Amino acid sequence: MAISDAAQTVELFGSFDEHIRLLEREFSVSVLSRGGELSVMGEDAQNVQLGARAVRGLMSLLDRGEALNEQTVRYVLSLVREGNDDQLGQLGGNTVCVTARGKPVKAKTLGQQKYVDAIRTNTVTLGVGPAGTGKTYLAVALAVTAFRAHEVSRIILTRPAVEAGEKLGFLPGDLQHKVDPYLRPLYDALFDMLGAENFTRQQEKGVIEVAPLAYMRGRTLDESFIILDEAQNTTPEQMKMFLTRLGNGSKMVVTGDITQIDLPDGKRSGLKDAIRVLKGIEGVAQIRFTERDVVRHSLVQAIIKAYEKNEEEKQRHASKESKGHHS
Repeated sequence: MAISDAAQTVELFGSFDEHIRLLEREFSVSVLSRGGELSVMGEDAQNVQLGARAVRGLMSLLDRGEALNEQTVRYVLSLVREGNDDQLGQLGGNTVCVTARGKPVKAKTLGQQKYVDAIRTNTVTLGVGPAGTGKTYLAVALAVTAFRAHEVSRIILTRPAVEAGEKLGFLPGDLQHKVDPYLRPLYDALFDMLGAENFTRQQEKGVIEVAPLAYMRGRTLDESFIILDEAQNTTPEQMKMFLTRLGNGSKMVVTGDITQIDLPDGKRSGLKDAIRVLKGIEGVAQIRFTERDVVRHSLVQAIIKAYEKNEEEKQRHASKESKGHHS
């Protein structure tokens, strides 16, 4: 296949040819570039075909002005492997937000694109899936975009203060200092989008609020973009309390990972409840992420898969044991 742009070839191959090496390893092929022509060669005709489709997929992203990195290349290869590369046109679409440093924030996977579209078109969106899928970051990006466009007059970010068994009483300092460690990831995303100075200014004005979930009780939140993060650690009562704060002209995004519940044993997760209770309600969208949507280091995907496998084996073992006891 022909490549007219030499700079595009460099981008396609990556530094030290790392992108093409990934592709060659994935499909057991060789990719050669000579005089503006790219050729994919190998012993297995089907693999050569897959390799050529992967090259075309990566080229289509470059044609649309998208930058390639290891994560993007791996994602394109997995789509090709599954025969879903025809969906690549949905990727790298419009920019969700521009960070304080001028970097565009975009959906990097089909799951993320669905999530962005759902938030834009629904009043309440539940984003459920493993860590590293961009659930919180993209929600904050959309909140900042809505705020800049004067679609909402406030951004409210909240999460339950039940993290990994820690109790607020053991943390030093006054209440603000006690809750800050819980809210740190939310601050990080806001600093990224707005810049630290701008964020502090807006926070002092009261138009951006980062607070523990308990602070939401008894309020009606109008014209606000409200994000509840780590929602798997809410109780059903807290979740109902939160969802019923919804006021006119507001949007809510609820994010969480039901495999990482830190509630005391025997307590039901409000997120699990909400997923069941809110099914089929108009204006409420539910988006499920998988490890395929992880946009952190490629190892994170492998780690999530390993833990999922371990959990399945534990459950199988437990059900065998319980059958043994009953027999």
